[in-house]
Amino acid sequence: MNFVIEHLSKHFEKKEVLKDVSFTFESGKIYGLLGRNGAGKTTLFNCLNRDIRTDGGGFWLEENGNRREVRAEDIGYVLSAPVVPEFLTGREFLKFFMDINEKDIQDPGALDEYFEYMSIDPEDRDKLLKDYSHGMKNKMQMLVNIIAQPNILLLDEPLTSLDVVVAEEMKQLLRSLKQGRITIFSTHIMDLALDLCDEIVLLSHGELEHVDKENLDSREFKEKIIAALKEEENE
Repeated sequence: MNFVIEHLSKHFEKKEVLKDVSFTFESGKIYGLLGRNGAGKTTLFNCLNRDIRTDGGGFWLEENGNRREVRAEDIGYVLSAPVVPEFLTGREFLKFFMDINEKDIQDPGALDEYFEYMSIDPEDRDKLLKDYSHGMKNKMQMLVNIIAQPNILLLDEPLTSLDVVVAEEMKQLLRSLKQGRITIFSTHIMDLALDLCDEIVLLSHGELEHVDKENLDSREFKEKIIAALKEEENE
């Protein structure tokens, strides 16, 4: 399965954020979407999730040589600032999600099995989500996307503000889940992208460019990428 984007564009008034985005993402890989803050990574994700309209181009899934439209259930989207219903407990939220998606969830498990999977302690499962830490809210957001099993998982800087232990748990989890889906992980931290991702894609000047990881391991090439990002920031 491939996720294909062709000539995607988006502007806000006179500012062209996405100019000509074209790329083919392959199933079974974690792609690091690398770009400075403000490069358009979140805008790209919002276009792919159809939260905002594009101004041109398109995207689709290719399976066995056939092209089809990307449906809502194909995409899971984990935001950098977790959005969860804070008036529910963790258990209530998880049960509500599973109830409304009952027809689409394959081989549903017990609620406590899912909590165990995400290393959420028993004493936290019946707390209100408003009392969860940022990292725990992020885990819950990730958990419902895992249960939904989307073909495309969009991760918008989900590890940036997590403590070291939780961030490492999330990285291990993402590695274990990459088979059978396309994972696109946006970040402005190059070393994080190198550590976690199979492929690196640079978003710069409104376009996507594949970057060879072997090149990124060299100090000279890293400095070249950083210089390009700084140049864009100063434009």
